[in-house]
Amino acid sequence: MITILGKTTSINVRKVLWTCEEAGLAYQQEDYGSGFASTETDAFRALNPNAMVPVLIDGDFVLWESNAICRYLVRKAGRHELLPAEPQACANVERWMDWQATEFNNAWRYVFPALGRKNPDFNDPERIAAGIKEWNHCITILENQLQRTGAFAAGETFSLADVVLGLSVNRWKMTPFDKPDVPAIEAWFERLNQRPAFLRHGNNGMI
Repeated sequence: MITILGKTTSINVRKVLWTCEEAGLAYQQEDYGSGFASTETDAFRALNPNAMVPVLIDGDFVLWESNAICRYLVRKAGRHELLPAEPQACANVERWMDWQATEFNNAWRYVFPALGRKNPDFNDPERIAAGIKEWNHCITILENQLQRTGAFAAGETFSLADVVLGLSVNRWKMTPFDKPDVPAIEAWFERLNQRPAFLRHGNNGMI
């Protein structure tokens, strides 16, 4: 059975658990990270030299980086509707996955610890304002895409792009600051809420 190492409060662990369920794969999850089993051990670093969660163990195969894990899971399950086999369709899904990991997530690196976690080390008003501006800019990009598709991030059907973006948008929605009106995102979020695995691992009260 697949094993996922990482605490369920981690946004990237929840992304992987949601993918497991969408792909129909049995898994077991073990809590690692702050407050649980330590990632700062030689044994864990042998699995992931970054000492971060999640880590996937599938027999002798070990994989880290959450988006890579999500891709592996759907390919293992043969779920081409989540990540197409056809090169152009696959690239379209992966484009939005990579954008989530690089542009979207980087936008909240300062503002989320400041406003979401209330970390006193993140208290620079100018950097908070700049982070809010950039985060909302990314949301506008996704809003425009969803207006074009009228359905999901990469097109007319649900895909891995929606999994990775769903967790990130949930974090944006739950972090307190002024936000633009995004009707296409709100409609898309309601579509995600029809998926039981999203309610368990995405829109579940965790930020």
